[in-house]
Amino acid sequence: MNVFEKEVQSKRNDAVDSAVGFIVSFGFFATMFIIATLIEFFGR
Repeated sequence: MNVFEKEVQSKRNDAVDSAVGFIVSFGFFATMFIIATLIEFFGR
């Protein structure tokens, strides 16, 4: 048995955590893009 598997901090699935991280980062950059597009549109 692996030494590091004796006391794990979280037993959740890593795919769920990585999906949440991807969605949060994608949402942040999409929001930045939308704000920049709106500024460019109303700045004309």
